[in-house]
Amino acid sequence: MNNLRKAVCGSVAALLSASILTACGSEPEDKAGDKPSAGGESSATAPDFKPCIVSDAGGFDDKSFNQLSYEGAKQAADELGVKLTAVESNSENDYAPNLESLVAEGCDSIVTVGFALSAATVESAKANPDIIYILIDDAADNDFNGEKDAENVKPLLYDTAQAAFLAGYAAADYTKTGVVGTYGGQPYPTVTIFMDGFKQGAEYYSKEKGKEVKVVGFEGGDKGVFTGGFEANEKATNTATQLLDQDVDVILPVGGPIYQGALTAIDSTGKDVALIGVDADFFETDPNTQDVVLTSILKNMKVSTYEAIMAASTSVSDGSEFDFSPYIGTLENDGVGIAPFHNFESKVSDSLAGELDTVKAGIIDGSIKVDSYLK
Repeated sequence: MNNLRKAVCGSVAALLSASILTACGSEPEDKAGDKPSAGGESSATAPDFKPCIVSDAGGFDDKSFNQLSYEGAKQAADELGVKLTAVESNSENDYAPNLESLVAEGCDSIVTVGFALSAATVESAKANPDIIYILIDDAADNDFNGEKDAENVKPLLYDTAQAAFLAGYAAADYTKTGVVGTYGGQPYPTVTIFMDGFKQGAEYYSKEKGKEVKVVGFEGGDKGVFTGGFEANEKATNTATQLLDQDVDVILPVGGPIYQGALTAIDSTGKDVALIGVDADFFETDPNTQDVVLTSILKNMKVSTYEAIMAASTSVSDGSEFDFSPYIGTLENDGVGIAPFHNFESKVSDSLAGELDTVKAGIIDGSIKVDSYLK
């Protein structure tokens, strides 16, 4: 099985260099802009605490949710003065073996990044009830009965429909053609929640402003345009091109690296198209987007992952009870949001920022309804 696993490597200063994994290889490379604290020391030390993290197939350099989660885990390890053991997956075939390798390493807490890891996480958690599992972007409810399938899993969830609503409103205000579009990797709820919120926001704008804006690429539920995967491949480019050919001038790709297909399509068509990023602020994480990214729909995964690991460390160190109840990021608790307009600041209408503040307040107080599977 070793040939199915991919080592992730690099020093995060001497403090954070993770142990070499006998089953899965080496550590992830350091991510720019997230350096260890001076001297690698913290007042909140937990020398006997071993935090671990495993990526989905996107890898820790996806400039999206894997990277954000890794950075949060790394920050926690830095502050605690402990080593972070990290394993990167090449495919879904790696998930269970990678988790087995981390269990064998003696991990006290294991962060699993992405809904695709849910089944493997639940299985591993059931077999290892003394380990704290932190599952990002899934409720660990694989039989859909409304309850977690393993008690020692803490889900970190994000109601991105709320933030995507704001992005859809902004896209509708910005569009010159009156057509905005979105496409996803696969019709999973954690993908369609972005597309759904985006559609609702654009439609709300149209209703409030009396300006007809058409949304293409998503009809609702699992009905929409999808590439069938999360790779930055020809299918991702062709899918984006299909939307641009429908006069779309604001495009939202949802699914990790598939946005790179949109960048290629935009460049090939030569059209004046704005891109909307997901999970991270693309302007900051990928300089190649800076001339085209209008804004990004944010999941504050770095902070929530950091906080979960710090809480796990406290629980392991002093024997206190760990809170395994789900965390849900919202606009109200800053778990989700939208990025600044950056280079588009001078291109958007002068009233847009104020209108978005009003819409955000309406979503928070409930006067503006946003449908979401997390409700």
